[in-house]
Amino acid sequence: MNRVIHFEIHAENPERAIAFYTDLFGWKFDRWGAQEYWIVYTGSKSDPGIDGGLVKRRGTIDGTAVLAYVCTIDVDALDASVARAVALGGGIALEKMPIPGMGWLAYCKDTEGNIFGMMQSDPSAK
Repeated sequence: MNRVIHFEIHAENPERAIAFYTDLFGWKFDRWGAQEYWIVYTGSKSDPGIDGGLVKRRGTIDGTAVLAYVCTIDVDALDASVARAVALGGGIALEKMPIPGMGWLAYCKDTEGNIFGMMQSDPSAK
């Protein structure tokens, strides 16, 4: 069975979003790498739940940008999983891309238009 391993918040103004979630939930944020990306720590490792990320939104709020929390599911074979999602009536929202040192990520849409991520672990991804 494949588990949800990560969520992602897309934000037009990352600093504003960080302040909001810090004040509301007490979440901690650490910048990751050179890109506009922050790791979101939602609690201690001993508590149930997952951590996530916050990324600067790509695009404008005009119907094409991601306006959601995106949950990412761990998969063994990303290309095959994306193909299967499409075959089952879903679609591709964001083509496969590398997450350097982590793996390969793609966003798909389900049959209801909801966006979700799938990630294949690959430390050599560039």
